[in-house]
Amino acid sequence: MYSKFISTCASLSLLGCSLALADEKADMIASAQSAGPPAVTANATIKAPDGTVLREGSNSYTCYPQQEMIGPMCNEPVWDSMIGALMGKKDFKPDSLSVSYMLAGEGTATGSSNSDPYATDPASSDDWVKEGPHLMIVVPDPAMLEGMSTNPADPVYVMWKGTPYAHIMVKVAPGS
Repeated sequence: MYSKFISTCASLSLLGCSLALADEKADMIASAQSAGPPAVTANATIKAPDGTVLREGSNSYTCYPQQEMIGPMCNEPVWDSMIGALMGKKDFKPDSLSVSYMLAGEGTATGSSNSDPYATDPASSDDWVKEGPHLMIVVPDPAMLEGMSTNPADPVYVMWKGTPYAHIMVKVAPGS
């Protein structure tokens, strides 16, 4: 989103570019704030998809706007570390329980495979999910996930079980 306007600025007047960027920034902040409860988002840091800080916060959460593959989300630091490891295809071991809010659901995002964290094509996966409002929880010991469902039809299930990125999905409202 944000990068579209950066490239467009060359063809806009300086004032027009500033207004377009201000509107885009406001839209991204609103999208990011839709991910969590006001008690979290009011003081969360908000970042654009490219990592640009849109608003400094004072609590431990970082919120992100809607993106192509994933809906708006608000993460504790352990979640941000996990996503960084996932994007770099690196090992990850959480050192504590950590919560990520996705109360706006996936929105216009394409969703993801329930079993393969690297899958990018819904047509090549038989377990593609696109959730409505939910929480995601990582736990420090994979043994804590034993006996839990991996079926996305259940209200609580494990996504990406058997990978370093395994986490609990908790549906909080009907799907999108």
